[in-house]
Amino acid sequence: MAPPLFHRLLIANRGEVAVRVARACDALGVTPVFAVSEADREAPYTHGREVVVLGPGRAAQSYLDVERVVQAAVQARCSALHPGWGFLSENPLLATLCAQHGVTFVGPPPQVTALMGSKTRAKAAMRAAGMQVIPGSAGVLADVDDARRVADATGYPVLFKAENGGGGRGMRIARTAAQVETAYTEAQAEARAAFGGDRVFLERLIETGRHVEIQIFADRYGRAVHLGERDCTVQRNHQKLIEESPSPAISADLRAATCAAAARAAAKIGYVGAGTMEMLLDGDTLRFMELNCRLQVEHTVSEERTGKDLVIAQLQIAAGRSLSWTQDELDRGLAAGGHVIECRINAEDPANHFAPAPGTITAWRPPSGDGIRVDTHVTAGYVVPPFYDSLLAKLIVRGRDRADAIERMLAALAAFHVEGVPTTIPMHAAILRSDAFRTGRYDTRSIPGWPP
Repeated sequence: MAPPLFHRLLIANRGEVAVRVARACDALGVTPVFAVSEADREAPYTHGREVVVLGPGRAAQSYLDVERVVQAAVQARCSALHPGWGFLSENPLLATLCAQHGVTFVGPPPQVTALMGSKTRAKAAMRAAGMQVIPGSAGVLADVDDARRVADATGYPVLFKAENGGGGRGMRIARTAAQVETAYTEAQAEARAAFGGDRVFLERLIETGRHVEIQIFADRYGRAVHLGERDCTVQRNHQKLIEESPSPAISADLRAATCAAAARAAAKIGYVGAGTMEMLLDGDTLRFMELNCRLQVEHTVSEERTGKDLVIAQLQIAAGRSLSWTQDELDRGLAAGGHVIECRINAEDPANHFAPAPGTITAWRPPSGDGIRVDTHVTAGYVVPPFYDSLLAKLIVRGRDRADAIERMLAALAAFHVEGVPTTIPMHAAILRSDAFRTGRYDTRSIPGWPP
C-alpha cells in the first residue's frame, strides 16, 4: 500500500512558482498554504487561498529567512514544505530545520544538497560516479602561487570561480599567466562580498560551448531515471532566456550515453527527488558543471516532451512513494514528444540594457491553442513589485520538429498582449527569427539575433 500524501503543504515561494506547486497540490487533494511577503499579500494568485505572511517585502526579511519559513510551516499546521526554485530551495539548513520540526522537506537530503553546494566536492563526487568533468584544480586554490601552478598545468585561458558561488558572481578569466594574480584576487574579493567567503578554484575556460542540462529524478529506494536534456545556451549574464528540447547541438549517441550516466550518478550519490545536471558541451563531450538540487524554471520543457507532471512526482517521492516511471516508458515519451521551446517573458526593457520594469499590468492576454502552454501568476491589474525576479510568465510551445516549434512560438509571441510594462517579447521574436538561432550557429558567448 502506498504511503499517504500530506494533508497540508507550505509553499515557501512566490509568483509563478507558487501557482505551479499549488496546481499539483490541487490535483492530489493536498491543501496548499501560501507563504508570502507583505508585498505579495494582495497578489491575485493568493485570492481564495490560505496565506501566512512571512515578513516585509525584501526577500532577506521574508522568503530568504529560514527560521521564519519553518515557523510558518509549523504554525500553519503543514506536514510538508515545498521550496520551489530560487530563494531557499538549495539551502541545506532549511531541510535540516524542517526535519527537526517534523516537517517533510520536498527535496533531496540535506547532506546531498550540501555536497552539491561545494563546487569542487561536487565535481569530485561526479567524477567518481562516472561523469566527465571540466579540467581544472582538484580543490580550492591555496594561494596565488597555487593558482599559477594549476593554471599553467591546465592550459590557458582559465576561469576562476567561487567555491560556493552562483549566478555568474565570483568569476574571473585569466587568458595568460600574467593575468592570473589579478583574476585570482578579484574573484576572491567578489566571492567574499557576494557569498561571505573567498574560496575559489579554477577550470579550463570553454568559450565556444553549449549549455545543456539533464533532468533527473530519483526515489529513496535507489532508483533513478532521466527525462532527457534541455539546451539552455541562449543566456544573458548567465541567466537563461530560451530553453529547448531536444538540443540541436548534440548527437543521439552522446545524448543517450550522457543521460544514462547522469541517472546512474544520481543514484550513486543518494539523490532523492527532482534535480538538474548542468553540463557544458566541449567539442564532442558533455562535461559536468553542477547539480541543481531542485526543479528548474524550465522543467516545463521536460514535462511537455514526456507528458509527466514533475511537481506531482516530487510530492509523491517526498511522501515516501517509489518512482512509478520506468526509463523505457520515459524514452518512449521523449521519442514521441516532438520539439519543445520555452521563452521566459520578463518585465524588463531589452532595448534599455534589460532594465527591470516594475509597475502595473494594465492589459494581459496570453496566447492559447494546441501545443501552447503558459505558466504564470499574472492577470490584468497585477502590480510587479521591485523586490524580486522579473519573470511574468513562461511561454512553452510544442511542435512536430524544431522548425515547426519555432514558427509556432513566433505566432504565440505575436499573440501575447501585455500593456503597462515593457517585456522581453520583442527580444524573443528577434532571436527566433535570426539565422543564427535557426541554424544553431551560436554558443554561450552571445545572444543570437540580439541586438537586432
